[in-house]
Amino acid sequence: MKTNGKGAALNGRKADLQLSLPSSPHGVSIADFLTESGTFVDGDLRVNRDGIRIVSQTETKAVIQLRIEEKARKAIARELRINLTSQCPYVVKFYDSFYNNGDISTVLEYMDGGSLAEFLKRNTRIAEPYLAAICKQVLQGLSYLHHEKHIIHRDLKPSNILINHKGEVKIADFGVSAIMASTSGQANTYVGTYHYMSPERISSEISEGSHDYKSDIWSMGIVMLECATGQFPYSSPDQGEVWANLFELMEAIVEQPEPCAPSDQFSSEFCSFISSCLQKDPKKRRSTSELLTHAFMNKYDYLQVDLSSYFTNEVSQETSGAFNLQIL
Repeated sequence: MKTNGKGAALNGRKADLQLSLPSSPHGVSIADFLTESGTFVDGDLRVNRDGIRIVSQTETKAVIQLRIEEKARKAIARELRINLTSQCPYVVKFYDSFYNNGDISTVLEYMDGGSLAEFLKRNTRIAEPYLAAICKQVLQGLSYLHHEKHIIHRDLKPSNILINHKGEVKIADFGVSAIMASTSGQANTYVGTYHYMSPERISSEISEGSHDYKSDIWSMGIVMLECATGQFPYSSPDQGEVWANLFELMEAIVEQPEPCAPSDQFSSEFCSFISSCLQKDPKKRRSTSELLTHAFMNKYDYLQVDLSSYFTNEVSQETSGAFNLQIL
């Protein structure tokens, strides 16, 4: 689910969610997602004009199921289930979801600062003290997802980290997340954004291997290094900012040495933190709980960093209206 960077509006306003179905030789249409009563169904999950709910077995038997492309339905249902059950100050809050006239509308917390990706476009880099404060909130969000909800986000990137004028930093977009049986679970589905994908996730597509929660740690390390330097850590062969060949990018992530923070530009604590995240061997990569106790997390506490003022002063305020959402 993509939020156009800002999530949905508060005060009960809904953001239109247009369903964009993957192409199918069988001609899948929006009607395939609906029961005769006009309800989106996946197992015990129901979404209609009255809202979203989990139904009992008795109610489930009364529903008439229609033909549907399972992969598309599961992707939509997965996001809705994660949003419905997640209650964490470091994860974008979900209020409700509705189906009506072919649209699924989702009401989410309004993050008026947009995404970290948008912030970087205006500011290029983020100084260490602010980055430590941002990183601490992202880690707490990941810790909740990993240890409380048993979820691998699998698409952590700047555009999925949202900010607001209160100085709050929250994780969003669970369209490709995997719900695991336990914190030791592993997944082998190949989804997400290649640029921030861990080496083992890329390799798993070739060898049918697996990846676990540590794949999110790699993604976070790449994000934080990009925020600090103002550049994506892997340079394309033609030295441009955009990788024209994704296979070359994937090969670089798997084959090249881990990126690191330049020691002549950053503190030893930050360099150590990035190194703790960007280990090609996931067993050597630190967990969220270990990273939250890393020296970099508390290095700038004495400065009493105010992210509220930082975001408010740097972000152009566009605080009215609802924003379009789309499930891909």
